[in-house]
Parts: sequence; C-alpha cells; structure tokens
Amino acid sequence: MAWRVASRELAARYAGSMAFKKVGKHEYLYRKAHKAWKSLGPRGEETERTFAAFHDGRQTLRDTTGSLASRLNELAAVNRAMGLGRVPLIAARILRALDFASLMGSVLDIAGTHCLFSYERMAGVHIDSQLVATGDIDLLLDRRTSLRLLARQMPPDGWLGLLTSVDRSFRLLSRGSYRAVNKDGFLVDLITPQSQDPIKPCGGEPFDANDLTPVEIDGLKWLVNSPKIEQIVLDARGFPLTMSVPDPRSFALHKIWVSEREDRDPLKQLRDKDQAHLVAALIARYLPHLSFEDPALNALPLELRRRAAALAAASKETAPLSLEPDW
Repeated sequence: MAWRVASRELAARYAGSMAFKKVGKHEYLYRKAHKAWKSLGPRGEETERTFAAFHDGRQTLRDTTGSLASRLNELAAVNRAMGLGRVPLIAARILRALDFASLMGSVLDIAGTHCLFSYERMAGVHIDSQLVATGDIDLLLDRRTSLRLLARQMPPDGWLGLLTSVDRSFRLLSRGSYRAVNKDGFLVDLITPQSQDPIKPCGGEPFDANDLTPVEIDGLKWLVNSPKIEQIVLDARGFPLTMSVPDPRSFALHKIWVSEREDRDPLKQLRDKDQAHLVAALIARYLPHLSFEDPALNALPLELRRRAAALAAASKETAPLSLEPDW
C-alpha cells in the first residue's frame, strides 16, 4: 500500500520535467507535461522556490518508492518460498495495468472465478486449486460512470491498447467483440449489466469496432449495485496487487442464481454451485460479521436474499471438503 501511494503521487505530481530556459535576454521557468512546455514565469525568488520544491520533492519520492520496491522484491521471494502466490501472472499484470490507470474500483471491478482470490485472502485460507483454475478473466464495467471520467482515465488506444501494453499478442476474437485472447489462449471478457432500454443497448454510447465492446449480461446489475471489497492479493511470483470485487455475499447468491438458469452450460452450472457453496462456507466459518441480513445487500432481489439461509446451511456440510489447510 505504501509503494502504491508513493508511486501514484510520483506519477501524478512529478510527471514530466521542469527547467529554466533562456528566451531572448531573460530566463523563464518551464514545466513539461504531456509533451508540451508551459512557462511558469520569469526567473525570480518564487520560480526558484518552485524549481527547488519540484526537484527535491521528486527525488524524495523516488528514494521512497525505490526503497519500498526493493523491500517488495525481498518479500516476494519469501512469499514464493512459502507458496503464498495465487493469482496467475497474466491476470496479475492486467489487473496492475487497470489499477495504474485508476480504472480498478472506479470504472470496473473483477467478476467471476478470479474473485475467489480476494475472498480467500479475506478468510485467511487457500481454496482448492480446482475451484480457482480458469483460463479467462471477467472485467465488470459499470456503465453509470460518466463518459468524461471514462475518457480521462482510459488509455488513448482503448481497452485493447491497455491489454497489448501487458502482452503484445492480445487481439480481438472478432471485430467489435467483447473478448480478447493472447497467444496462450488466455481470454479477457468485458461485460456489463443488461440495459433497461432494448432500443439503446449499453446505454447507447458508441464504441470503436476495433476495440473491446462490452457485452450485456442479465443479472450483472445486482453485482454492480452491491458493495465492493478491495483486497491486496499475491500473484504467482509473490508480488502484491489490488483487486476490487463484489461483496462475497452478493457473489455467492448471484452464483446460485446463475447455476439454476436453464440456458447455463451444465458443466458451468456445477462449477457455479460449488463456488457459491464454497464462498457461503467461508463467510459462515471465517467471516461471521458479514450478515446476509445486512441492508447493504438490498440491491439484490428479495427472493434471492431469502435463499441465503438455505445456502449457508447447505454450505456448512461441504466446507471442509473444498478447503485446504488454514494459514
């Protein structure tokens, strides 16, 4: 967390450079940002202080960030030796890119199987590897975000550009697809809640056909409206990363609902049900302060919330079978 704060401040406050330049017979202080130089005024006591504060502050933050980065390198080796790294490397690098762009938790959250890495971190356990194994990651886009905010935070070359900055082999499965894939077959899906207006899907905003276009899926509105949890988890090399995921109670109830849909693939139905019972068991055994009666869950349909008690009761019987030894 300390490295994250320092590195973000370094990028936000001290991006670019600052220098005095002679123009004619006088010197002026210039600040470079986004490839453009801007004059801050003629050389004098005030601009001298500005110049010194910029370079001193930047050097201090560089020293702090560098020291913290070295410490993280040391701890990552310990984490690897203890087998604590969990998140696959390609997924971790994508999540870090989203976090660095300030998209994580503000524009989108993580949905699907990768959420389990956050929930096991909350509970202090390791989930059986079969239940967290996956070859894709779901990015849940909150379409309530203003277009102005989204445009300011998005990379110039869009979602696909962000993915190719992580792995150059990422490409769209087809023009205008919601799914991108890399050379190893790892899939990234951009999903969003179903629009209430069938005439204007996805809110009616235009999307570049050469970039990821979010696909609307029924039921995701519950996850978008539910409370969010931000967790620091460890990747396969032992390095930390931040994940923003739906509340585990919402996840469990949503998974049960998905597992009972007639249009759901039978194999995925079984996995959905297993994950729902697993997360409910984690809550009952390790996170008892998270009540299914919490008013914060009112975004979920009442009929679905009424099933929480039965889900929790059934999960208690299967919990020991789906967990490895506790930390």
